[in-house]
Amino acid sequence: MRVVLAEDLFLLRDGLVRMLQAYDFEVVAAVDTGPDLLQALLTERPDVAVVDVRLPPTFTDEGLQAALEARRQIPGLPVLVLSQYVEQLYAKELLADGSGAIGYLLKDRVFDPDEFVATVRRVAAGGTALDPQVIATLVSNTERTKPLARLTPREREVLELMAEGRSNGAIAERMVITERAVKKHTANIFLKLDLPPSEEDHRRVLAVLAFLDVAPSAG
Repeated sequence: MRVVLAEDLFLLRDGLVRMLQAYDFEVVAAVDTGPDLLQALLTERPDVAVVDVRLPPTFTDEGLQAALEARRQIPGLPVLVLSQYVEQLYAKELLADGSGAIGYLLKDRVFDPDEFVATVRRVAAGGTALDPQVIATLVSNTERTKPLARLTPREREVLELMAEGRSNGAIAERMVITERAVKKHTANIFLKLDLPPSEEDHRRVLAVLAFLDVAPSAG
């Protein structure tokens, strides 16, 4: 799997390269600025991009903006964003097009290699993977809408785990219920959120967007 990596701190960038290579990823570019990231993404068209939000020259949101511009030119380009802190605006910008293949993790998560690599693979496969702390922050700052108010506490728990990018099997294991029960909860979630029949993965993305109160952009 081909990866473009963007991180301005040399030691962390080098460590991430070594980690990814140890898990059989091919790091086709490792850059440290926003402009270099955009060029690498458009040139290499990787299977997934792992991107620090804040990059030179201004250390604001160059990494995020470069990733979003690349997704505009390469629709559906998988992007996993790393951030030191939870920023609600960053998560909402990433999720706004409703197409999935997006992840948002706090940098602390890279110290668990197995979980981090699993997240990279999940995003590359078109899934959505949000850091639990990101979810908690977004939810605490979001006013609940009527469709979400229809969910039972159990259904909401399933949806929170879905937002983390977990499969039905992983959700069942976490909640200590059967996978059949998870599927039933998921079907109820889709029904209560008024999500029409479509591909399962797409409905999961739309359910997560509804949970975080992020409306897909028009067009």
